[in-house]
Amino acid sequence: MSRTTVHLLRHGEVHNPEGILYGRLEGYRLSERGREMAQRVADVLHGNGHDIRLVRASPLQRAQETAQPTAAAFGLQLGTDDRLVEAANDFEGTTVGSRRAALASPRYWRRYVNPLRPSWGEPYRDQVARMAAAVGEARGALAADGGGEALLVSHQLPIWVTRLFLERRPLWHDPRKRQCSLASLTSLTFDGSRLVGLAYWEPAADLVAGALDLLPGGSGASVPRAAGPGEPA
Repeated sequence: MSRTTVHLLRHGEVHNPEGILYGRLEGYRLSERGREMAQRVADVLHGNGHDIRLVRASPLQRAQETAQPTAAAFGLQLGTDDRLVEAANDFEGTTVGSRRAALASPRYWRRYVNPLRPSWGEPYRDQVARMAAAVGEARGALAADGGGEALLVSHQLPIWVTRLFLERRPLWHDPRKRQCSLASLTSLTFDGSRLVGLAYWEPAADLVAGALDLLPGGSGASVPRAAGPGEPA
């Protein structure tokens, strides 16, 4: 059976000086630092001898821009997969910035009725289902070509709940404990259709340390990171 790896890459830092919870809104591009992150990922994957044969991204601009350097480095056409899109969120478009306490306003309370689902946006299970389908299709395409690696560029929450599902952990979680920082890779290795490995790594950890981002989660900029495929432990 062929051995394949599907890398789930979170996009780089977004230019968002107003502090908008942008979600699926159009027009949010990478910042200059975000472009550096995207290029760093491409350089590490190409320079360390990875066998990237397929690159697909969420239709959102920040994901497309993050995927482009890797596609170019490997001479591949960038594909778009709508299943990799950001999670739907009722708070989309809200100006928060450093005033996160604003989300505790009574006018939002009805959205917090069921955090296990969650009630403020796309159900976790729906996110896992579409992400798993995208991963499965990419894995199948690689297997049909004799193996290799694919890069799928998505967003923090869909990637994180997919990891929770694969690790057989509850999908409900504390957002502050997500291990899915900007430009991080969650790498899934398969033997045939069987998942045999899951690794998390951050090629751009030094750039993450100075980044501005509204979303919570842990980063290799402050905690030890696991070595990724092709990297020394």
